[in-house]
Amino acid sequence: MSEFQLSCCSAADLSDEYFKERDIRYICFHFEIDGEDFLDDMGQTIPPEELFRRMDGGAMTRTSQVSIGEYENFFREILASGSDLLHVTLSSGLSGTYNAAKIAAENVSEEYPERKICVMDSLAASSGFGLLVDKLADMRDEGLSIEEVFAWGQKNKLYDHHWFFSTDLTYYIRGGRVSKTAGTIGNVLNICPLLNVDFEGHLIPREKVRTKKRVIKRTVEKMAEHAEGGYEYDGKVFISHSLCPDDAKVLADAIEEKFTKIVRPIRIFPIGATIGSHTGPGTVALFFWGDKRAD
Repeated sequence: MSEFQLSCCSAADLSDEYFKERDIRYICFHFEIDGEDFLDDMGQTIPPEELFRRMDGGAMTRTSQVSIGEYENFFREILASGSDLLHVTLSSGLSGTYNAAKIAAENVSEEYPERKICVMDSLAASSGFGLLVDKLADMRDEGLSIEEVFAWGQKNKLYDHHWFFSTDLTYYIRGGRVSKTAGTIGNVLNICPLLNVDFEGHLIPREKVRTKKRVIKRTVEKMAEHAEGGYEYDGKVFISHSLCPDDAKVLADAIEEKFTKIVRPIRIFPIGATIGSHTGPGTVALFFWGDKRAD
C-alpha cells in the first residue's frame, strides 16, 4: 500500500463504518437545528431519521463549513503521524470549504516541509463525492503514489455523475433553487424535479417530471444515457436518500434489473445533515461513472 492518508469531509455521505473499512479519514461540517449546534458526524449524534423528521415538523436548519483552524488541526494530526495526505473537499460550486482547506494546507505545510499534502476540489456532493473518494482509495490500495492518485482524480472527477430527484419541493423553494410560485404549483401537480451536478460542481434543475414513478424511470434512463458502456456498465453504483428508503430501494431494484453487470450490491446511504439541510426530506440521488460532464 502507498504510504499516504486519504481524507475528505463528512458531506461525502457514506457512513462511519464504510470510511473506517476503507481507511478514509473525515472531518465534520457543522449544522444547526433551531439554533442548536451539532456536528455532521454521519448521524452518530443525531440519526438522519430524527433530523429529517424535525425538519418535516418545521425545524429551521443551517449549515457551516469547516474553518481554516479546524482544517489545520486535522491536517497537523495526520502529518505529525508521519503520513503524507490527500484531502478531497465538497464541491467548490456548493461551498467555500475548498478554499479554506487550501489555505490550511499551505499554513501547515510550513510546519512539515518533509511531508506532502494535496487538496482536491471534488466538484461533487453527497455519495457522488463519496464515490470519487472510494475510487481514490482503490487506487491507493493498488499501490499508486499520492501524486498518481491526485493526478487521476484531477483528470477524471468530471466523469462522476450525480442525478437527484425530489418528491417534496419545500426546501428547494426555501433555498432558492425553485421559485415559490413554481414550487407551489409543482407540489400541487405532483411534479418531481430531476437535477444533476454540472461541470462546475453546481446543482442544476434539468427536467420537470410528473409523478414519482415517472421520475424514477427517467433517472434510470439518464443512467443508460450517460453511464460508461450504457447498459453494459460494470462499475459501482451508490444511492443516497433523505428519509425515503423505499424510493431509494425502488430505484436500486430498477437499476439492478436493467444493468446486469454492475458491482453488486448497490450501496444505499442516508443523505447527511450538510446536504440534507438544503434538500430536506424526500430526495433520492443516484451516482455512477460515465461520460464527462460538459455543462
